[in-house]
Amino acid sequence: MTSLSVIVITKNEAHNIEACLRSVHFADQIIVLDSGSSDETVLLARNLGAEVSINTDWQGFGVQKNRALALASSLWVLSIDADERLSVALQAEIKQVLEQPEADAYSFPRLSSYCGQYIHHSGWYPDLVTRLFRRGSARFSDDIIHEKLDSTGQVSPLRNQLLHESFPDFETVLDKVDRYSSAGAQRLLSKGKSSSFPKALGHGLWAFIRTYFLQMGFLDGWMGLALAISNAEGTYYRYLKLWLLLIDRKASSTSP
Repeated sequence: MTSLSVIVITKNEAHNIEACLRSVHFADQIIVLDSGSSDETVLLARNLGAEVSINTDWQGFGVQKNRALALASSLWVLSIDADERLSVALQAEIKQVLEQPEADAYSFPRLSSYCGQYIHHSGWYPDLVTRLFRRGSARFSDDIIHEKLDSTGQVSPLRNQLLHESFPDFETVLDKVDRYSSAGAQRLLSKGKSSSFPKALGHGLWAFIRTYFLQMGFLDGWMGLALAISNAEGTYYRYLKLWLLLIDRKASSTSP
């Protein structure tokens, strides 16, 4: 099998890191780049054989993943988040593909869970993500959040699933809605986007309609409804926070 490095960025992922790293045990190199965990993430990762580095100069997910990528030494790289794990079938498929790669990068479907239920609709599936690539043929965008892997070569799809334990409980939902809406507002601000209170309401309402009706979230049952509501809240908060940031910027520019 062609040599493989796995890269993971972490902060306070002690509850996730073991399952994540055990699912990539076949890799030649496992790199964990931590941004200052206060729990046992670093210790657990080292105990599982990972090469752990620490960089607390957080500039966003894209920048941090590119820093981790710079530490990889194998011909091929697999990027995985701490709350993700390779299914057994995907492990086997990746090992088979790396015996004789025919593309420069590979994508696979990601199956995500919401409060204990895997979501098969609501715009969450198949959620193709490109994570396996020949080193030197791709890098991550420098976005603060929702970074993308930009590949310069051919990308081919794999069939089996990456499992994403994204929202194990409702406390995690609330925490991520708050953190991601703040980061999303900063991203929109940096891109020169505008907002207002009515616009925030409109974006939130549209997010619910898109998730629950157009993307058939109703087929995911009550969890589909809960997900549509939290999507609406996250979108509403993102544009509301952008509106407040714009108000603060205007006040700062006009103050004596």
